Amino acid sequence: MHTLLNIFHLGVKELRSLGRDKLMLFLILFAFTGQVYMTATGLPESLHKAPIAIVDEDRSPLSSRIINAFYPPHFLPPAIIDQYEIDPGMDLGLYTFGLDIPPHFQRDVLAGRQPAVQLNVDATRMSQAFIGNSYIQNIVTNEVMTFVQGYRTIPLLPAELEMRARFNPNLSSAWFGSVIEVINNITMLSIILTGAALIREREHGTIEHLLVMPLTPFEIMMAKVWSMGLVVVILATASIIFVVQDLIGVPIEGSIGLFVSGMTLHLFATTSMGIFLGTVARSMPQMGLLMIITLLPMQMLSGGATPRESMPGPVQDIMLAAPTTHFISLAQAILYRGADFSIVWPEFLALIMIGSAFFLLALARFRKTISSMA
Repeated sequence: MHTLLNIFHLGVKELRSLGRDKLMLFLILFAFTGQVYMTATGLPESLHKAPIAIVDEDRSPLSSRIINAFYPPHFLPPAIIDQYEIDPGMDLGLYTFGLDIPPHFQRDVLAGRQPAVQLNVDATRMSQAFIGNSYIQNIVTNEVMTFVQGYRTIPLLPAELEMRARFNPNLSSAWFGSVIEVINNITMLSIILTGAALIREREHGTIEHLLVMPLTPFEIMMAKVWSMGLVVVILATASIIFVVQDLIGVPIEGSIGLFVSGMTLHLFATTSMGIFLGTVARSMPQMGLLMIITLLPMQMLSGGATPRESMPGPVQDIMLAAPTTHFISLAQAILYRGADFSIVWPEFLALIMIGSAFFLLALARFRKTISSMA
């Protein structure tokens, strides 16, 4: 009971210390509100307002028909230029696409000569270039076919593919991006808050005060783990309910309580990682550099950005030791697919084992650091 009281009171001290750091509070709140919303809605679902220039050397009804087929929101109104302006315009980045309709295009089409239309693409604008290429090809092909036939037809295929998109019927990137951003912020802030709390103790000289008190390294570490973890749990849960579900409109299929339970186990591992990094770093700049080489691989290789199946086999095996791999798996299963505990229990077990290993490693490092300062 004495140990529990020490852990509780030390945790309350950490919460009060965090409460006095107004800038940190603002960053935490913004990470779970504004950043989640902007990440989910900032990327366009498809091609959006792509700048295109057209060189019309034919000036025929067919070329006019093709020009008029490009309209918002996929494209900006086409800029009609001559052939000597297209290269300078693309060099300056004014246009992503440059379409050159050759002379006698309509006459050659009606004569069956299969004339070529040149499309110049600024491939440095990767997302627009990749998507817009197929858009323009379909637009030109459909307009030419309609002009030749005199009417618009829907081609009959020998077989029809009926697609059923489960869990995200509209294929909205906001549904995926919002949840992944919350997961990334949970990992990032739990590591930063615990590591910063330990570094702040050292920089302010309060760690020496704790050393002369009847406290054990376990009690000091557990206080930082539960207090900073509690802050992340409350804000992340509120973000899932009020930002992701209510504001962005992502339907949560599974139990939020089960998700919070998995998040708690994940935080047990990541806060321990924060303590360990806090013992290694001697200042916040060093902590930031350690975060770069620790956090980025965890976020990029854990299955959140790309499926783990597309990664090399050794990378998949190594990342099984990262708590984010199992947390992303259980979070997507619960929030998207409505999975219950009977499905996600292997991830829960893995998080318990990984969290325990990280906690013991961080505790051993913390004890060594404390003893060297005593």
